[in-house]
Amino acid sequence: MTTPSFPDYPFTPRRFEVRPGIAMSYLDEGPRDGEVVLMLHGNPSWSYYWRHLVLGLRDRYRCIVPDHVGMGLSDKPDDAATAQPSYDYTLQSRIDDVDALLRHLGISGPLTLAVHDWGGMIGFGWALRDPERVRRLVITNTAAFPLPRRKRFPLRLTMGRDSKVGGWLIRRCNLFARGAARFGTVRRLPKDVRQAYTGVYDGWTNAISTLRFMQDIPLQPGDRAMALVEASAQALPGYADRPAVIGWGLRDFVFDQHFLDGFRAALPNAQVHAYADAGHYALEDKHEELVPLIRAFLERNPE
Repeated sequence: MTTPSFPDYPFTPRRFEVRPGIAMSYLDEGPRDGEVVLMLHGNPSWSYYWRHLVLGLRDRYRCIVPDHVGMGLSDKPDDAATAQPSYDYTLQSRIDDVDALLRHLGISGPLTLAVHDWGGMIGFGWALRDPERVRRLVITNTAAFPLPRRKRFPLRLTMGRDSKVGGWLIRRCNLFARGAARFGTVRRLPKDVRQAYTGVYDGWTNAISTLRFMQDIPLQPGDRAMALVEASAQALPGYADRPAVIGWGLRDFVFDQHFLDGFRAALPNAQVHAYADAGHYALEDKHEELVPLIRAFLERNPE
């Protein structure tokens, strides 16, 4: 399989069969004996979001960066019961896939958890299995707890999560990925960078996960992902003794000040860098500042 060329992404992704007939794409960059940094993206991005950080760390750190199933360069299976293979697009599936990747790579020791967007729920959900493995935290515009009480669920997400018309537009027109690439930053992204974020989701089949992620957002007690997210919320203060750095774009209409306040409360010792001139894709708006800052943080706090 020939890997397409993307700007600022000089990597050769690897693939492995995470489930029968379903391949996951991932980056494994840096020395095999380096301290491991596991970077988990959200929706509707992919490992491309972490590219600047990988480039800034891979000389010393082992950077493991998966594309979740249905995202980026990973396979994009259907979820119909009759599909072969079929994939259940749930938070639990994502957690299981991350665990399978680490086992595939023989990584069973401590690591640094870096998260963005849904990557927070996935990463902290995975960490419930063995919290002691997480030695450091790198947090950007994400969550590890349910929607804060004072935060209204954005109408634009409601249109995708609960509306058949909105769901159809997301899959038919790649609406969510295109909107995020256009409005998820304060700085205007170059056309080829926007295309890197969106092109992997063009077409009905390719856009399936951008919708299923949205439909899996837990808002009510009976929602499938709610129990996991509530368990992550309860466990989050237990990481207060770990070194943590937070890089946050305040111009994020979803993961806004309410979510940042949640992390500040749970992790009062975290090093926080909040930017009034950055949006949801914080590492796009502020990578020139955040990448050396994160590297310095890792060097000051060795595992």
